[in-house]
Amino acid sequence: MTNDAPVFAPALSPQEGAEAATDLFREVFEAEPDGVWYAPGRVNIIGEHTDYNGGLALPIALPHRAHLALRRRDNRVVRLVSPQTREKVDVMDLDTIGPKGSPGEVEHWASYIAGVAWSLERDGFEDLPGFDAALVSCVPLGGGLSSSAALECSAAVAIDEVAHLGLAGPPEEPDDAGRARLVTNCVRTENEMAGAPTGGMDQSASLRCREGHALELDCRDGSVTHVPFDLAAEGLALLVIDTKAKHSLDDGQYGA
Repeated sequence: MTNDAPVFAPALSPQEGAEAATDLFREVFEAEPDGVWYAPGRVNIIGEHTDYNGGLALPIALPHRAHLALRRRDNRVVRLVSPQTREKVDVMDLDTIGPKGSPGEVEHWASYIAGVAWSLERDGFEDLPGFDAALVSCVPLGGGLSSSAALECSAAVAIDEVAHLGLAGPPEEPDDAGRARLVTNCVRTENEMAGAPTGGMDQSASLRCREGHALELDCRDGSVTHVPFDLAAEGLALLVIDTKAKHSLDDGQYGA
């Protein structure tokens, strides 16, 4: 038996998330962000641990998102803040990250954001600008809902736009091939900078899912099929239950 009350984490709307992230950005950096970008967490309907084994998976995107207010800088410095760390701004320089990258080189959650810039530079997008960023996320941490992938993917679409990489495409007309390339970079970030041997299902769901559809993902080649999955239209709901089991991708147990 446990006396812990169940925890329900309400989702912020895109507008609510943008306002919260913008308010935090203004408070800490005393400036206006260039914009706010977001990416969702995910639930996997079937296909656990198949992504890094080259199998099939069927995730859906959640209404819970990571919202990132970001402003481009004219140097290579990155400054990051979240509601949990508003008293301490994480500061790093992209030039100090080694070309190979390694877990722990960038500490804690900052590795999921700065690591995306590092990976994109390894992918040929050289000399990316630094940036200031404020994160507000309603994806439950450590709940198996891909909070880290949502963070990486929000950083990826933000950097893509402010650095004019031209990969993601606008939200109303996403460029799937470009987003697949961003997925590859987010996976490299998680594997090499955060030290979690994930296979790409989480990041694919965050960047490539469509509203009202599940994403049939073939992890052998990254190809996707959008499968209609509109539960609300059928009067149904998907329950996500907090089992109180702690979950971490970077503790060495994932994929073991």
